[in-house]
Amino acid sequence: MKRKHLFIIILVALTVTAYVYALVYFSSTPASLAGASQKNVFYQHKTIPIVLKTEILAALKYYPELKDTPIDFIFDPNTSKSIMLSQPVVGTFFRGQKKRSYVVKINPMFHMVHRSMPIEDAPKDVLIGWIGHELGHVMDYHSRNNWQLIGFGISYLCSEKSLMQAERNADKYAVQHGLGDYIIKTKNFILNNHDLPPEYIARIKRLYLSPQQILDLIKELKKPITEN
Repeated sequence: MKRKHLFIIILVALTVTAYVYALVYFSSTPASLAGASQKNVFYQHKTIPIVLKTEILAALKYYPELKDTPIDFIFDPNTSKSIMLSQPVVGTFFRGQKKRSYVVKINPMFHMVHRSMPIEDAPKDVLIGWIGHELGHVMDYHSRNNWQLIGFGISYLCSEKSLMQAERNADKYAVQHGLGDYIIKTKNFILNNHDLPPEYIARIKRLYLSPQQILDLIKELKKPITEN
């Protein structure tokens, strides 16, 4: 009996720890990071860095469902292992599914092995694909209620399989919204860039849909719907 109680206590402690960590991970204070500034422009509930305005607005056009959704696009050098990272804003988390705000963090520098460049210097179509993928994450978050999102956050942090599924879901959302060609350009830009760290390229190959899988998905979506 004591062992059973101990097991339950440990399980609860681990669950609470994972829950708190997930909330911390899915947290941001975009108002202070991306507030009124000459470097930002405000458009349809969005905060957008001026240097990426063209690319972000181009990607947003493919997601009319997000027109009234508050999203802050901010420069943040702490994007973990990613160039870009999308998160629900924890301060809006309990407002309900339809009233959440989101943040897309963008590393201001694209770091390679032998050099770095400002992210805005990357090819335009590549950036549109990158941003389109992140908006796919926002769509994924937006489709989940609070409990589903909490469970998703915990599994995302604890399981590489869940991480892979999340990244592939974002790719699929982007392709389904018409961004397939941009996503392929983004992937080819990464996979064919020999100056990127090998471990980063390996991570992209492992977790994300391949260019061929994207092409297959595009072809599948273009097939006419036949009635039985």
